[in-house]
Amino acid sequence: MVKKYLFSLLCIIALLSACSGSEENANQDATGTENGDENSEKIEVDKGLLNVEITLPATFFEDEEDRNSTIADAEKEGIDITKNDDGSLTYNMSKKKHREMLQEMETELVATIDEMRNGKDYPSIQDITYNDSFSEFTMIVDREAYENSFDAFATFGLGLSGMYYQLFSGVDPDDYQVKIRVEDAATKETINEVIYPDALEEMEEGEQEDQGHAGSHTGG
Repeated sequence: MVKKYLFSLLCIIALLSACSGSEENANQDATGTENGDENSEKIEVDKGLLNVEITLPATFFEDEEDRNSTIADAEKEGIDITKNDDGSLTYNMSKKKHREMLQEMETELVATIDEMRNGKDYPSIQDITYNDSFSEFTMIVDREAYENSFDAFATFGLGLSGMYYQLFSGVDPDDYQVKIRVEDAATKETINEVIYPDALEEMEEGEQEDQGHAGSHTGG
Protein backbone atom coordinates (compact mmCIF):
# COMPACT_ATOMS: atom_id res chain seq x y z
CA MET A 1 0.00 0.00 0.00
CA VAL A 2 2.77 2.41 0.94
CA LYS A 3 4.84 1.62 -2.15
CA LYS A 4 1.81 2.13 -4.37
CA TYR A 5 1.30 5.62 -2.93
CA LEU A 6 5.00 6.38 -3.35
CA PHE A 7 4.89 5.24 -6.97
CA SER A 8 1.93 7.49 -7.73
CA LEU A 9 3.73 10.45 -6.20
CA LEU A 10 6.85 9.71 -8.24
CA CYS A 11 4.83 9.73 -11.45
CA ILE A 12 3.47 13.17 -10.57
CA ILE A 13 6.95 14.50 -9.79
CA ALA A 14 8.38 13.04 -13.00
CA LEU A 15 5.71 14.72 -15.08
CA LEU A 16 6.45 18.06 -13.43
CA SER A 17 9.79 18.04 -15.22
CA ALA A 18 7.94 18.36 -18.52
CA CYS A 19 6.34 21.65 -17.51
CA SER A 20 9.40 23.57 -18.63
CA GLY A 21 8.86 22.44 -22.25
CA SER A 22 10.88 20.31 -24.63
CA GLU A 23 13.37 22.89 -25.88
CA GLU A 24 16.18 21.29 -23.87
CA ASN A 25 15.99 17.85 -25.49
CA ALA A 26 18.91 18.58 -27.84
CA ASN A 27 21.29 18.85 -24.90
CA GLN A 28 20.45 15.38 -23.64
CA ASP A 29 22.81 13.61 -26.05
CA ALA A 30 25.85 15.23 -24.44
CA THR A 31 26.26 12.66 -21.68
CA GLY A 32 25.69 8.95 -21.32
CA THR A 33 24.00 6.90 -18.65
CA GLU A 34 25.99 5.38 -15.82
CA ASN A 35 24.29 2.73 -13.74
CA GLY A 36 25.65 0.51 -10.97
CA ASP A 37 24.24 -2.08 -8.63
CA GLU A 38 24.40 0.44 -5.81
CA ASN A 39 21.63 2.47 -7.48
CA SER A 40 19.06 -0.34 -7.34
CA GLU A 41 17.66 0.60 -3.93
CA LYS A 42 17.74 4.40 -3.99
CA ILE A 43 17.05 7.49 -6.03
CA GLU A 44 20.30 8.91 -7.37
CA VAL A 45 20.84 12.36 -8.85
CA ASP A 46 24.01 12.41 -10.95
CA LYS A 47 24.91 15.96 -11.99
CA GLY A 48 27.24 15.86 -14.97
CA LEU A 49 28.81 18.73 -16.88
CA LEU A 50 25.71 19.48 -18.97
CA ASN A 51 22.99 17.08 -17.89
CA VAL A 52 21.37 15.66 -14.76
CA GLU A 53 20.45 12.00 -14.41
CA ILE A 54 17.79 10.86 -11.94
CA THR A 55 17.56 7.11 -11.32
CA LEU A 56 14.45 5.64 -9.70
CA PRO A 57 14.99 2.17 -8.13
CA ALA A 58 13.12 -0.92 -9.28
CA THR A 59 11.53 -1.27 -5.85
CA PHE A 60 9.50 1.89 -6.46
CA PHE A 61 7.38 0.17 -9.11
CA GLU A 62 4.55 -2.21 -8.34
CA ASP A 63 5.06 -4.34 -11.46
CA GLU A 64 6.17 -4.26 -15.08
CA GLU A 65 2.93 -2.61 -16.15
CA ASP A 66 3.60 0.32 -13.83
CA ARG A 67 7.15 0.60 -15.12
CA ASN A 68 6.07 0.57 -18.77
CA SER A 69 3.34 3.12 -18.06
CA THR A 70 5.92 5.44 -16.50
CA ILE A 71 8.19 5.06 -19.53
CA ALA A 72 5.32 5.80 -21.91
CA ASP A 73 4.29 8.90 -19.95
CA ALA A 74 7.85 10.24 -19.91
CA GLU A 75 8.38 9.65 -23.63
CA LYS A 76 5.01 11.23 -24.38
CA GLU A 77 6.22 14.40 -22.64
CA GLY A 78 9.55 14.38 -24.48
CA ILE A 79 11.66 13.23 -21.53
CA ASP A 80 14.64 10.96 -22.23
CA ILE A 81 14.23 7.82 -20.11
CA THR A 82 16.21 4.57 -19.99
CA LYS A 83 15.10 1.22 -18.59
CA ASN A 84 18.07 -0.40 -16.86
CA ASP A 85 18.83 -4.13 -16.51
CA ASP A 86 18.04 -4.06 -12.78
CA GLY A 87 14.54 -2.68 -13.41
CA SER A 88 15.35 0.89 -12.40
CA LEU A 89 14.54 3.84 -14.66
CA THR A 90 16.89 6.73 -15.43
CA TYR A 91 15.63 10.16 -16.47
CA ASN A 92 18.09 12.37 -18.33
CA MET A 93 17.60 16.13 -18.60
CA SER A 94 19.63 19.31 -18.91
CA LYS A 95 20.68 21.18 -15.80
CA LYS A 96 18.34 23.97 -16.82
CA LYS A 97 15.38 21.61 -17.02
CA HIS A 98 16.37 20.07 -13.67
CA ARG A 99 16.37 23.51 -12.04
CA GLU A 100 13.00 24.26 -13.60
CA MET A 101 11.68 20.90 -12.39
CA LEU A 102 12.76 21.67 -8.83
CA GLN A 103 11.13 25.09 -9.10
CA GLU A 104 7.90 23.45 -10.26
CA MET A 105 8.11 20.98 -7.37
CA GLU A 106 8.63 23.84 -4.93
CA THR A 107 5.65 25.73 -6.36
CA GLU A 108 3.45 22.64 -6.08
CA LEU A 109 4.65 21.96 -2.53
CA VAL A 110 3.95 25.51 -1.37
CA ALA A 111 0.50 25.37 -2.98
CA THR A 112 -0.21 22.09 -1.18
CA ILE A 113 0.87 23.59 2.13
CA ASP A 114 -1.33 26.64 1.57
CA GLU A 115 -4.28 24.37 0.83
CA MET A 116 -3.63 22.38 4.02
CA ARG A 117 -3.66 25.43 6.25
CA ASN A 118 -6.35 27.43 4.47
CA GLY A 119 -8.64 24.73 3.05
CA LYS A 120 -11.41 22.68 4.64
CA ASP A 121 -9.75 19.26 4.61
CA TYR A 122 -7.72 19.83 7.79
CA PRO A 123 -9.75 22.22 9.98
CA SER A 124 -7.53 21.85 13.05
CA ILE A 125 -4.42 23.15 11.24
CA GLN A 126 -3.96 26.87 11.81
CA ASP A 127 -0.56 27.27 10.17
CA ILE A 128 2.36 25.33 8.69
CA THR A 129 5.91 26.66 8.68
CA TYR A 130 8.89 25.10 6.89
CA ASN A 131 12.54 25.66 6.03
CA ASP A 132 14.00 26.31 2.57
CA SER A 133 14.94 22.67 1.92
CA PHE A 134 11.55 21.32 3.03
CA SER A 135 13.31 19.07 5.54
CA GLU A 136 11.56 20.54 8.59
CA PHE A 137 7.89 21.40 9.03
CA THR A 138 5.90 22.67 11.99
CA MET A 139 2.15 22.13 11.98
CA ILE A 140 0.45 24.56 14.38
CA VAL A 141 -2.91 23.14 15.40
CA ASP A 142 -5.91 23.49 17.67
CA ARG A 143 -5.04 20.58 19.95
CA GLU A 144 -8.55 19.43 20.84
CA ALA A 145 -9.73 19.57 17.24
CA TYR A 146 -6.54 17.85 16.05
CA GLU A 147 -6.77 14.98 18.51
CA ASN A 148 -10.43 14.39 17.65
CA SER A 149 -9.90 14.27 13.89
CA PHE A 150 -7.86 12.52 11.22
CA ASP A 151 -5.79 15.63 10.51
CA ALA A 152 -2.62 13.75 11.49
CA PHE A 153 -2.72 12.33 7.95
CA ALA A 154 -1.42 15.72 6.81
CA THR A 155 2.01 14.71 8.13
CA PHE A 156 2.07 11.86 5.59
CA GLY A 157 1.72 14.22 2.64
CA LEU A 158 4.27 16.66 4.02
CA GLY A 159 6.73 13.88 4.77
CA LEU A 160 6.57 12.32 1.31
CA SER A 161 6.74 15.66 -0.47
CA GLY A 162 9.72 16.79 1.59
CA MET A 163 11.51 13.48 1.01
CA TYR A 164 11.25 13.65 -2.74
CA TYR A 165 12.17 17.31 -2.94
CA GLN A 166 15.41 16.51 -1.11
CA LEU A 167 16.14 13.40 -3.16
CA PHE A 168 15.62 15.17 -6.47
CA SER A 169 17.76 18.04 -5.17
CA GLY A 170 20.66 15.61 -4.81
CA VAL A 171 20.67 14.90 -1.07
CA ASP A 172 22.34 11.56 -0.32
CA PRO A 173 19.59 8.93 0.14
CA ASP A 174 21.43 7.68 3.22
CA ASP A 175 21.27 11.12 4.84
CA TYR A 176 17.94 12.66 3.88
CA GLN A 177 15.34 13.19 6.60
CA VAL A 178 12.11 15.10 7.05
CA LYS A 179 11.07 16.15 10.53
CA ILE A 180 7.48 17.21 11.18
CA ARG A 181 6.62 18.76 14.54
CA VAL A 182 3.00 19.19 15.61
CA GLU A 183 2.61 22.21 17.91
CA ASP A 184 -0.28 23.26 20.15
CA ALA A 185 -1.28 26.75 19.00
CA ALA A 186 -2.32 27.79 22.51
CA THR A 187 0.60 26.50 24.60
CA LYS A 188 3.38 26.13 21.96
CA GLU A 189 3.85 22.62 23.35
CA THR A 190 4.99 19.87 21.02
CA ILE A 191 2.15 17.38 20.64
CA ASN A 192 3.98 14.96 18.38
CA GLU A 193 7.03 14.66 16.17
CA VAL A 194 7.24 12.46 13.08
CA ILE A 195 10.45 11.59 11.24
CA TYR A 196 10.48 10.41 7.62
CA PRO A 197 11.48 7.97 6.16
CA ASP A 198 11.48 6.22 9.57
CA ALA A 199 7.70 6.58 9.77
CA LEU A 200 7.28 4.75 6.44
CA GLU A 201 9.44 1.87 7.62
CA GLU A 202 7.37 1.61 10.80
CA MET A 203 4.17 1.58 8.73
CA GLU A 204 5.47 -1.24 6.54
CA GLU A 205 6.57 -3.23 9.59
CA GLY A 206 3.11 -2.74 11.09
CA GLU A 207 1.46 -3.96 7.89
CA GLN A 208 3.66 -7.06 7.86
CA GLU A 209 2.83 -7.82 11.50
CA ASP A 210 -0.89 -7.44 10.81
CA GLN A 211 -0.61 -9.81 7.86
CA GLY A 212 1.28 -12.29 10.03
CA HIS A 213 -1.37 -12.18 12.74
CA ALA A 214 -4.12 -12.63 10.16
CA GLY A 215 -2.32 -15.63 8.70
CA SER A 216 -1.84 -17.28 12.10
CA HIS A 217 -5.52 -16.85 12.95
CA THR A 218 -6.52 -18.33 9.60
CA GLY A 219 -4.19 -21.27 10.08
CA GLY A 220 -5.52 -21.93 13.57
